[in-house]
Amino acid sequence: MGPSARAPRHPAARLLLALPLAVAAAAAIVLLPHGAQVLGELHQHLAELRAQRQAHPLAFAAGFFALYVSVAGLAIPADLMFSLSAGALFGLWRGALLVSFASTLGATLAFTLSRWIFAPWVRERLGSRLAVMNAGVRRDGGFYLFGMRLVPLFPFFMINLAMGLTEIPIRRFYWVSQIGMFPATLIYVGAGTRLAQIHDLRSIASPSLWLTLALLGSLPLIARALLRRVDSVRRLARWPRPRRFERNVVVIGAGAAGLVASYVAAAAKARVTLVEAGAMGGDCLNTGCVPSKALLHVARSVHAMRHAAELGVGVAPPEVDFSAVMRRVREVVAAVAPHDSVERYRGLGVEVLRGRARITSPWTVQVESEQGMVDLTTRSIIVAAGARPLVPPIPGLEEVGYLTSDTVWGLRELPRRLLVLGGGPIGCELAQAFARLGSQVTLMEMQPRILIREDADVAALVEAALRADGVELLTGHKALQARFDAGERRMLAQGPGGEAEVAFDAVLCALGRVARTQGYGLEELGVELRANGTVAADASLRTSIPNLYVCGDVTGPLQFTHVAAHQAWTASVNALLGGWWSLKSDLSVIPWTTFTDPEVARVGLSEDEARSRGIAYELTRYGLDELDRAIAEGATEGFVKVLTAPGKDRILGAVIVGAHAGELLAEFVLAMRKGLGLGAILGTVHAYPTWSEAARATAGAWKRGHVSPRLLRWSEGFFAWRRG
Repeated sequence: MGPSARAPRHPAARLLLALPLAVAAAAAIVLLPHGAQVLGELHQHLAELRAQRQAHPLAFAAGFFALYVSVAGLAIPADLMFSLSAGALFGLWRGALLVSFASTLGATLAFTLSRWIFAPWVRERLGSRLAVMNAGVRRDGGFYLFGMRLVPLFPFFMINLAMGLTEIPIRRFYWVSQIGMFPATLIYVGAGTRLAQIHDLRSIASPSLWLTLALLGSLPLIARALLRRVDSVRRLARWPRPRRFERNVVVIGAGAAGLVASYVAAAAKARVTLVEAGAMGGDCLNTGCVPSKALLHVARSVHAMRHAAELGVGVAPPEVDFSAVMRRVREVVAAVAPHDSVERYRGLGVEVLRGRARITSPWTVQVESEQGMVDLTTRSIIVAAGARPLVPPIPGLEEVGYLTSDTVWGLRELPRRLLVLGGGPIGCELAQAFARLGSQVTLMEMQPRILIREDADVAALVEAALRADGVELLTGHKALQARFDAGERRMLAQGPGGEAEVAFDAVLCALGRVARTQGYGLEELGVELRANGTVAADASLRTSIPNLYVCGDVTGPLQFTHVAAHQAWTASVNALLGGWWSLKSDLSVIPWTTFTDPEVARVGLSEDEARSRGIAYELTRYGLDELDRAIAEGATEGFVKVLTAPGKDRILGAVIVGAHAGELLAEFVLAMRKGLGLGAILGTVHAYPTWSEAARATAGAWKRGHVSPRLLRWSEGFFAWRRG
């Protein structure tokens, strides 16, 4: 039970607690204006104030102390002003002693008031920050508060209020605050002593003053580095550290992320070992991007042949040899495989070990291979273990058998009736491909529509294309049970109109992917996972174990090959230079494409996301039926729509639906990454007639909508005058 649950519930008890607060507030209202006046005229009356302090040292100090406690306890953001004045009035050590205890007592008072009286008010105003702090306290206890005191993420008064609603005990809050705030207190009070000594312009050039100001500016950086070092030592204390390391980094997993990470390390001439138990290239090469695009190309070619008559070309109906199609897919994989091969990476300077890795400590990895057991020591470890297809817990599914995006490539015969579970990108792509190759495809999706992450108008175009290719769509249907009925496979589902049954010869599970986090030592090390099962990491891709980094699908949040490669670069640099330099992974401008026909490509915000997050935007839409190249190729289905900041050409997001959408999106991705607006795209010459003109045409549509009517009226009058 959280601390707020222990607050007194009886109105009389709350009133009794509130009375002293009311008195303190009234005193503060009277004293603070006078205090502000004193502080504002500090240099003019400093001698007089010091004389009063010398005449009545205890009373003066007690008054200052009480005022400081009241200000901090009422969460009035005046800590810095009082700390500086303490240095000017009391000197360094006496001032630091006064401020240290007064600020901690005031912080504890604010903490207590938040916990016992102002809980609803604080929750309403600090809700999101409170959730972050609660999670931090549960994870790290007092060390989390200590870090915030040394390197405040938020102002101290906000920390005091928010901490009152966490589970941290009041005694721990007090002593952690006392210790954590003292370094900053000492520097601020010291700055006050120096500022009090400024009498003329020459005093400003005092080395001691500039040294103090430099300390003020560098305190957060110094404290952050110190805190990170202390945190690393604390987290690694339970494992013995080797005297020397055989390697700079060990990378686990040779998929897209692992290959890039090991390549970067080898290019820097570090000693890197890459461990892989399965096929080099990971999911992307063997069961994902490469084979799926090869299959989609064949399916698109079959579709083009079926519609050749529309172009005036007579072609006999194509006959699909599915076995030959899958052989072609395997040939494509084999053609790409040398790029990811053991031989290539060994030639680049990477030590490649084929075997199963197990992390036995933050510095040691054990590899089990056919040659026996090998123990590796390393300064850092990068986990790039990828993800596996999600298989839903549907009763009877194991008995009837199922395919996934990993195993579908083993098919040698085309399923006559294929049931696809999942209307996301993978499900839609494969459903359309198999339908075009001749399967009778049913796509079942729990959500009310397919491609739920895209806008409704985007999904509607893809939905229409799937139906045109013969795919039966069952949206809003939840699979309940798979079974054999008279030797036939059947799936029972619950839909909007009640229960329905679908007969099938093969079922493909395309419901997303689950991070691979088990079986190689993460559990034993206690590496923190997120609620969705991915490995938790900060912006530097460092996990809860300081020298263990992660990249790719195993951490997310976007499970794309290009994201994995981007993260791998960051993780590799940080793993090599940990403690000296740190890069942050920037996922603010990430494109993605769904390779259906028409394609769907997006970067940045969609309309649905902007509305749900309350972000104001303007929408510019351009139909591909106006693009000359699209008309010439008979591919006018689709549109470009761009979200911009109101009244500006700054791009918030772009969505393209249509042929070559993935390629067309690149111009918008570059513009967003480099901070270029639609005006820059409009001012760029594009070759005619090309698909890329769609971007310029969209920018032109935006420009036409933002021409001032007053300017047009003035222009019309000006040219009328010019005509005479």
